[in-house]
Amino acid sequence: MSRVDVVIPCYNYGKFLTDCVTGALDDQPRTDVRILIIDDASQDDSAEIARKLAGADDRIEVRVHSVNRGHIATYNEGLLDWADGDYCVLISADDVLAPEALSRAADLMDAHPEVGFVYGNVVTFADGEKLPPARATSGTPTIWPGRWWLEQRFEEAHTCIFSPEVVVRTSVQHQVGGYNPNLYHTADHEMWLRLAAHADVGFVHADQAYKRTHDNMMSGVVDDLLHLNQLRVAYESVLRSYGEVLPNAAELSEVVHRELAKEALWVAARAYGPRQTGTIAGKELVAFALDCWPAAASLSSYRSLQ
Repeated sequence: MSRVDVVIPCYNYGKFLTDCVTGALDDQPRTDVRILIIDDASQDDSAEIARKLAGADDRIEVRVHSVNRGHIATYNEGLLDWADGDYCVLISADDVLAPEALSRAADLMDAHPEVGFVYGNVVTFADGEKLPPARATSGTPTIWPGRWWLEQRFEEAHTCIFSPEVVVRTSVQHQVGGYNPNLYHTADHEMWLRLAAHADVGFVHADQAYKRTHDNMMSGVVDDLLHLNQLRVAYESVLRSYGEVLPNAAELSEVVHRELAKEALWVAARAYGPRQTGTIAGKELVAFALDCWPAAASLSSYRSLQ
């Protein structure tokens, strides 16, 4: 039976913690689950709730930070310093794993040692709503060559993963290292790209996790310009690290910079629409587009903005 280590970072999410832990432990057959809750110096009752949960189940461990270290450092503590099972999961305390999510991912990676991580569908639900039934597996899992999957992300210039649905082979996680502390908003996206540079990618056609929406979400509302800058840094970081093993690295660089520039111009156009709010940094986004991909000046969207 494969062991799955589940890391649950928690900062002021005490009221969600029980749901998250229950989802990771219940209805996960064919897996030996172990949980680490890391409370990052929460100001609510998160630590107390975590200790109570651990006291009731010896599969749960708790670490409590005396000072807040931030989410990236907390992620890396759990994944690199603690996790040593066959597979590992990083899930925020406000999200919930679907029934059999760990079992499906572990079964796929047990059968396919070339697969470095597995994901599936995500169901979004609002805080206070009852969890909708999870859709079970439909069809045979899909396995993509890692480099092909990575190239698709460059061509689309955005992620297709929400993050709670990912189960990673621990040996591959340790091989690629931890989350990049310079990428506050896009460290997860850059992580999937790095993992795909090392191993193949699996997809199970089922609901693997629930993502909760609420007023205090850590992801929150991110400024468009900041998000685009962080995406650019993420892609450029991967190109610096793995460009030598990507035969079409120059083409991928051109493609992703073009797509990011086009996205910036599209967002900037909203600043000049009839319902503008004055909160969109139109000029700054145009400047970003030209810096990211100088040929953006030839696009019709740029000419329309001018």
